[in-house]
Amino acid sequence: MGHHHHHSHSHGHGHGHHHHTGNKKALLWAFVLIASFMFVEVAGGLITNSLALLSDAGHMLSDAAALGLSYFAIKLGERKSTPGKTFGYKRFEIIAAALNGLTLMAISIYIFIEAFQRFRNPPEVQSLGMLTISAIGLLVNIAAAFILMRGDKDGNLNVRSAFLHVLGDMLGSAGAIVAALLIFFFDWGVADPIASVAVAVLIIISGWRVTKESFHILMEGAPHHIDTGKLRAALSNIRCVNDVHDLHIWSVTSGMPMLSCHIAISCEGDHDSILHEAQSLLHDQFGIDHSTIQVEREVEGCPSSHGVCN
Repeated sequence: MGHHHHHSHSHGHGHGHHHHTGNKKALLWAFVLIASFMFVEVAGGLITNSLALLSDAGHMLSDAAALGLSYFAIKLGERKSTPGKTFGYKRFEIIAAALNGLTLMAISIYIFIEAFQRFRNPPEVQSLGMLTISAIGLLVNIAAAFILMRGDKDGNLNVRSAFLHVLGDMLGSAGAIVAALLIFFFDWGVADPIASVAVAVLIIISGWRVTKESFHILMEGAPHHIDTGKLRAALSNIRCVNDVHDLHIWSVTSGMPMLSCHIAISCEGDHDSILHEAQSLLHDQFGIDHSTIQVEREVEGCPSSHGVCN
């Protein structure tokens, strides 16, 4: 039984690089914008006594955390892998995303509790100050969203989650603006907790999504866009392949799928050509660049001549 290990680690690194610096810049700038405005909004929420502003600031905090963690993760991910950490620090961005999601859910629960108390006795809210601050907040978010759209928001889970945060944040600011107008014109104090609950719902949904996605990756789940059944079938269809077993597909971090498996081939198959075919198939059809495939001959006592399958 000849066991051969072969690792292909081919092309597919060059094209990621310009996105990478773009992402880093975009995340950093969006972070600076949003983090600095968040303090303004917290102060404004306390001065004007508006929960909607405070909840929007909570959302901004989560945004700033998301952006900061994403930026930090990209910076860490650049560190070379060490003998002790063979994947480098790429996994950190997923851990960061998980922490992020959990924090979001905690913030929104706090807002729900606070809003519940405000429904029972709506306090006085200074609507003009609230209006001004939430309007500026909206502009800040629009600016941040533009910056992130120029990054690679489709390819990178990190940038995408940050982008979604900022969009949710826009809705939060819009909600605060509407509430401020209602309080100003109709004196509906209850519009403030209503707007804050709407924002809290948004926050908890996005928190849940990010948490779920990151836990899937941490549990070594197969990436959602790869159909494991199809992939197994495709490998089994290569000529001379009798069996595919011990198949594992996982991702180290979003957009970095890995695969390992054993392929049992019949006697007359040529080991190297089958291995090569399997690797190109994984690369071309499934976008998997990192595969470790062990090819095994099924039958004992093969004839010495390596015939090739017809």
